[in-house]
Amino acid sequence: MQKSLTSGSALKNIVCFSLPYLLSYFLQTLYGMADLFIIGQYEGVASTTSVSIGSQVMHVLTVIMVGLTMGSTVSIGQAVGAKQHKKAAACIGNTVTLFAALSLVLTAVLLLCARPITRLMATPEAAVEGTVRYLTICFLGIPFITAYNIISAVFRGMGDSKRPMYFVAVACAANIALDYLFMGALRMGPAGAALGTTLAQTISVIAALLALRRHPADVRVSRRDFHPQRSVLARILRIGLPVAAQDGFIQVSFILITILANQRGLTDAAAVGIVEKIMSFLFLIPSSMLSAVSAIGAQNIGAGKPERARQTLGYAILIAAGVGLVLAIWIQFTAQSIVALFTQDAAVAAAGGDYLRGYIWDSFFAGVQFSFSGYFCACGKSGLSFLHNFLSIVLARVPGAYLACKRFPNTLYPMGLASAAGSLLSIIICVIAYAALMRREKKSLQGG
Repeated sequence: MQKSLTSGSALKNIVCFSLPYLLSYFLQTLYGMADLFIIGQYEGVASTTSVSIGSQVMHVLTVIMVGLTMGSTVSIGQAVGAKQHKKAAACIGNTVTLFAALSLVLTAVLLLCARPITRLMATPEAAVEGTVRYLTICFLGIPFITAYNIISAVFRGMGDSKRPMYFVAVACAANIALDYLFMGALRMGPAGAALGTTLAQTISVIAALLALRRHPADVRVSRRDFHPQRSVLARILRIGLPVAAQDGFIQVSFILITILANQRGLTDAAAVGIVEKIMSFLFLIPSSMLSAVSAIGAQNIGAGKPERARQTLGYAILIAAGVGLVLAIWIQFTAQSIVALFTQDAAVAAAGGDYLRGYIWDSFFAGVQFSFSGYFCACGKSGLSFLHNFLSIVLARVPGAYLACKRFPNTLYPMGLASAAGSLLSIIICVIAYAALMRREKKSLQGG
């Protein structure tokens, strides 16, 4: 399972590591989009809105969880790069202990908050009950969502991005089949979408555990590694908490935009929900670059090769930004037809097309700022990643969306541009922070 990312071509490493990660994200996004696509074939706009809002809430929780596990990926990666296998084993054991406790607490709290969360989202009245049912079932599956992300974080920290791809492929196939059973044959509506997703995650975790038994890890984890160790937990949280907070703030900004859209009526609410799903698919490259730079950079920094970590960052920016630019141009001509794949309502497709044409420029800017975020995490400076995202949300993304919503009540296009403006501000802050880190490193070497 363990693979060294500290030698050979830096470009080859990032491509070989990120491709399985990209496919994992693709499959994970595919089965998320499948819920919307399938329910759109059997139910009306209210049920589509329930699934889009409920899945957005679950996406927020999942993204925060993934952000928190970044602390584990980086800690394990640095230990593996430094060939400190006992330290890596302690990181793995403490990760399991920490997230097992966290998942149980989250499940209990969120089950009590399903209806308040639905109301907080300004859910249109026709979609309230469907959203509550969707969230209640999904909240019951939080331990399995957590388990999958723990296993994936461990594998990626050790340089293996292929096995997480296999696990999510199992979940994807199971989810699509169960969606057609529950929403198509049994006509269970939003509850069927949630049940299919939860059972698919459960099947994926079982497959992952079976794979671990057949292919044990190179780093041996003993029972005492599961005992909480203050220094290990502190490092995991010191890196993971800023990333989780950063990702949480980003998702909260999307929720605020969704609330603004929900207040404009059912058509705009459905349009924004569909486009958010489409954008989660189009953000695959930036997201995979972030994780690849984090894991590869962490191993190289642990091995005392910071120049390779910087080289990895450069390649990631070129790949992500290049693909993002091509997508942004292509979407200008195809936006409405893409949205129409997920709805039979012409008004929803038209509104969604406008929103997507503005929003898509964020895929270009995000490719750059996501790559910088991955580098900062690899360096153990995840606070910088949190800072630039927080400032972009507070100063650009949310205020821009609010002003666009109020001043342009007949189109969603300016609201889409607000997200791109936020990422542009992030890039400016990232470049300044990176330059400061390089100056500090140069001074340190000269002083040494």
